[in-house]
Amino acid sequence: MMFHPGVLALLLGSGLTSLMLCYSAYQGGRIIRCWDISSGSESQLELERRTYLVSTAMSYALGFQLLSLFLFIYTADTLSPQFVGAMCAAGSLNVNAYGYPTLILKIVNCLLAGLWLIINSTDNKAHDYPLIRLKYWLLLSIAPFLIIETITQGAYLLSLKPNIITSCCAVLFSTDAGTVMSDLIALPRSLSQTAFFAIAPITMASGLYVYLTAKGAVLFAVASLLHFVISIVALISFISIYIYELPTHHCPFCILHREYGYIGYLMYAAILVSAIFGIGTGVIHPFRSIASLGAIIPPVQKRLALISIASTAGFLAIAGGAIVFSNLSMAAY
Repeated sequence: MMFHPGVLALLLGSGLTSLMLCYSAYQGGRIIRCWDISSGSESQLELERRTYLVSTAMSYALGFQLLSLFLFIYTADTLSPQFVGAMCAAGSLNVNAYGYPTLILKIVNCLLAGLWLIINSTDNKAHDYPLIRLKYWLLLSIAPFLIIETITQGAYLLSLKPNIITSCCAVLFSTDAGTVMSDLIALPRSLSQTAFFAIAPITMASGLYVYLTAKGAVLFAVASLLHFVISIVALISFISIYIYELPTHHCPFCILHREYGYIGYLMYAAILVSAIFGIGTGVIHPFRSIASLGAIIPPVQKRLALISIASTAGFLAIAGGAIVFSNLSMAAY
């Protein structure tokens, strides 16, 4: 397992990301303590050069963090033939106690990384870097999560052994599994459908309001977060069964396979982009009162809102198309 290309890429990438993060966190601590934009001292000039280096390093590191979620799922999926009983990434992640915690950490860290990049990009547009202390405090807060993820991922990947007996997705994502997912699946289908088809237009409408008026960003951020959670629940609860055309198959990983046109990657990317850009619109909103950001943030929010709306609409179109054109009819169930 150690020499699988995906495993090597994840281990090396996460290791380098953690090293860059530790270096950036150290430099961030120095900047928090000593930054004084009004000073023309040699130490301040050095800090200004350092912040360019740190911003560049973290842009690459956190950019890899965003991609690593999909690489991790893809690697777990391609490893599934090595384990007895596994049919997809669901079984591979269940091989040991570190698989699903790593996945959850990666999702959380992707959201945090995306939001930090938005704050960093916004701050860099201002001549006086008014958010520099805030963004490095945030970096210091994010660092432990990323390091824990690196350790957990390493424990998962390095503990993999071939021919281990695991459970298939049909068992893990069934109403009798006794897990959180089984509770979600057991929810009335009408409830998850209503929630999903209600939150999507609400999210897009609130995003359109931000785009047209540059107001309501906080409401849009809350709607985007709800849309992120509800979309994942809906995908497992009822959208997936239309893609598989099987009323008992709720696996969120089999849709990544070739026989389903790799549709899962598009759906997950759309959900993630919608959430990051939508929440980011609200995260930077309180800083509009800062003089140097007053004219910068509104157009940034409009761009973020537009990207989020497009991603939400894309996911809704894919999900709606899968339901409308499916050969499965749930009238009898």
